[in-house]
Amino acid sequence: MRDVIPLREATKAWFAISLQTFGGPAGQIAVMQRTLVDEKRWIGQQRFLFALSYCTLLPGPEAQQLATYVGWLLNGVRGALVAGILFILPGVVALLVLSGIYVAFGDTTLVESLFLGLAPAVIAIVVQAVVRVGRKGLGHPALVGLAVASFLALTVFAVPFPAVVLVAAVAGWVLGRRLPTLTAPPKAAVDDGPPPLISDDALHAERPSGRRAGLILAIGLVAWFAPVAAAALLLGRSSIFVDQGLFFSGAALVTFGGAYAVLAYVAQQAVEVYGWLAPGEMVRGLALAETTPGPLVMVVQFVAFVGAYRAPGDLDPWVAAVLAALLTTWVTFVPCFLFILLGAPYVERLRGNRDLTAALAGITAAVVGVIASLAVFFALHTLFDETRTLTRGPLDLELPVLTSIDGASLAITALGCALVFWRKWSVLRTLGACALAGIVLGLAMAA
Repeated sequence: MRDVIPLREATKAWFAISLQTFGGPAGQIAVMQRTLVDEKRWIGQQRFLFALSYCTLLPGPEAQQLATYVGWLLNGVRGALVAGILFILPGVVALLVLSGIYVAFGDTTLVESLFLGLAPAVIAIVVQAVVRVGRKGLGHPALVGLAVASFLALTVFAVPFPAVVLVAAVAGWVLGRRLPTLTAPPKAAVDDGPPPLISDDALHAERPSGRRAGLILAIGLVAWFAPVAAAALLLGRSSIFVDQGLFFSGAALVTFGGAYAVLAYVAQQAVEVYGWLAPGEMVRGLALAETTPGPLVMVVQFVAFVGAYRAPGDLDPWVAAVLAALLTTWVTFVPCFLFILLGAPYVERLRGNRDLTAALAGITAAVVGVIASLAVFFALHTLFDETRTLTRGPLDLELPVLTSIDGASLAITALGCALVFWRKWSVLRTLGACALAGIVLGLAMAA
């Protein structure tokens, strides 16, 4: 395939984009929209939206997969790898450094005060995500009902997250066949600039074939699981590296809706099943991930780093932590490349498929409920020092001990909500203000 633009020029653009990817998928997609569609005119508006629709349907961070998809459109497989890797590279490096600072100095008054501000701010940010995704994806009463059902299934009845996603996809498909108004095609966006290099109507030159798909699938699966197999052979099946590699490989397959949607599942398993983190530490990891560029699902790197540092086996704790973080990042993002390189040539020839659109609508509705469940989880473990579990029949509900409420965290949560919803501040600016408030309050209480 002939490159649409020189790979070197594309690489420079992707690196510049990677340094601006703060604020979650909405901000990341906006950066690519401005750079690729509006300024450089490398891809048309409708082609960009179509690629985004496909990536949203996939498990994994849609913004990173969108970069990979557009990289493939511009420069084939080489372009996909360059775009996808550069999109996450700054965040990987930054979060490694921040995770190291956390495990080394997390018990000091200053760092504790910093997280006193960051953790409540995350609650406000997650609530904002519920509102944004709800406005975008709940255009029909049936989808609102599906979102509520998903929230109750996770929060009240402890239904496994993968089951919620699967049922939502099937429900969306069924509802789409019975309710023609469930989904509506997006209105054509105004695109009156010079013609883009990749037009909205042109098909990609790389045609799908069984031989190509088989080769990519084989290479992708080997690349995906080879590090986990190596860890099992060298360190034994009971090694934390194998547990983390297998767990996060599975999580990568159910991350529909991005980081917020899967974090309730990851938090539950990492805290209650594997014991890698304490309950309040998951929200701290998300706070760190919010301050770095790249996909928010990068928080799994923090989980792996902290878990391996505390249970390093025969290795030095710092070596174990870094290796676990890199292994987890690998098994989390290799599937993203595999999904795009395997599916993009076929999807290019399936534009406008109603069944795909309906399944996406169902998953998006469920994601609203999942993110709301995550907000409840974070609020319980940030605003209260103690919780209790109510188990009765099918009920499996975690409740706060009201007398253990943390007044400082409640005040900063209110500040975060005011900045996000009233003042309309950005994620990074809100985190900075709440972090400063936390430092001031924490140091004042310690004095």
